[in-house]
Amino acid sequence: MGTDEATEQLRTSPLHERHVAAGARFAAFGGWSMPVEYAGGGVLAEHTAVREAVGLFDVSHLGKVSVRGPGATTFVNTVLTNDLGRIGPGQAQYTLLCNPAGGVVDDLIAYVTGPDELLLVPNAANAAGVAAALQTAAPEGVEVHDRHHDLAVLALQGPLADQVLEAAGIPLALDYMAFAVTDVGGAEVVVCRTGYTGERGYELLVPTAAATAAWDALVAAGASSGLRPAGLGARDTLRTEMGYPLHGQDLSSTITPVQARLGWAVGWAKPTFVGDEALRAEKEARPARVLRGLRAEGRGIPRSGMTVRDADGTEVGTVTSGTFSPTLKTGVALALLDAAVTDDAEVTVDVRSRREPFRVTKPPFVPSHVR
Repeated sequence: MGTDEATEQLRTSPLHERHVAAGARFAAFGGWSMPVEYAGGGVLAEHTAVREAVGLFDVSHLGKVSVRGPGATTFVNTVLTNDLGRIGPGQAQYTLLCNPAGGVVDDLIAYVTGPDELLLVPNAANAAGVAAALQTAAPEGVEVHDRHHDLAVLALQGPLADQVLEAAGIPLALDYMAFAVTDVGGAEVVVCRTGYTGERGYELLVPTAAATAAWDALVAAGASSGLRPAGLGARDTLRTEMGYPLHGQDLSSTITPVQARLGWAVGWAKPTFVGDEALRAEKEARPARVLRGLRAEGRGIPRSGMTVRDADGTEVGTVTSGTFSPTLKTGVALALLDAAVTDDAEVTVDVRSRREPFRVTKPPFVPSHVR
């Protein structure tokens, strides 16, 4: 939560009243008041539903930025790290916007409609900054529009996600990171096979006015599949089990893709992108610190900001994200560690007044089923 979020007027999702009726507990996130968990089970039940059946998230706080005009996709490809040349119309790509020093301004998903049109979905707190950066750099004829309030985003996640979509009258056979435009209750909806949980799933970009009808249709269609509304608490435990980074913790303006082991999301063969010189130099020299996973060997539950030490007690890094894994029933974390610390090393984490044992473990901590 940002320093001013406690006092500023928080934005609410177009589905806010549905969340209130479902007994949601809310918290500030990226300037929005969003559900953390729901009555009748909370984070543990919601997490389990996504791993074993299906969960439905409202992630309408995510940004939406459209870029249109002659050569729009080529232009964006000179700004973001990943290579949009690797995908075509109807495909989406995970990518990053970096600053000139190589730090991450935001991580986002790019949806390519064609050479002259694409939609970007950044994080809530960074949406305006992403739009502004692109507006500043855009050539004549390319228009960048912040569409944060025009679209809601629903994430249907879990092994039974396809079953729910079919019951809702949206039968789609999509490859991973592919999307299609379909009609849902008379509204044009973009459905993409992606998510942030490690399970098979879909994200639906729905016109704000149609968000409630789409939510209700999915809830009704999922009644026989054990569908649960799920909040940002379960979203966080699910993504941490997968080792997915969260901007502001595992990625930031001072944490680069090279340090975060996201080199796969950088188009190294591209001639240029923002921050390319700094990132190429860091890759060549090798980073001084690297984002790695930690798994508890005792009862310690790691939290962001906790100190990590080697077997001799020397400080070697800091936890960036930490939680109790509902799947593994133990503590797991992501931590920025000295590059000399290797996978399978034994370390300790300062958990309150104790040094708890952990083992450096390459994520994901549980198997991925996204494909």
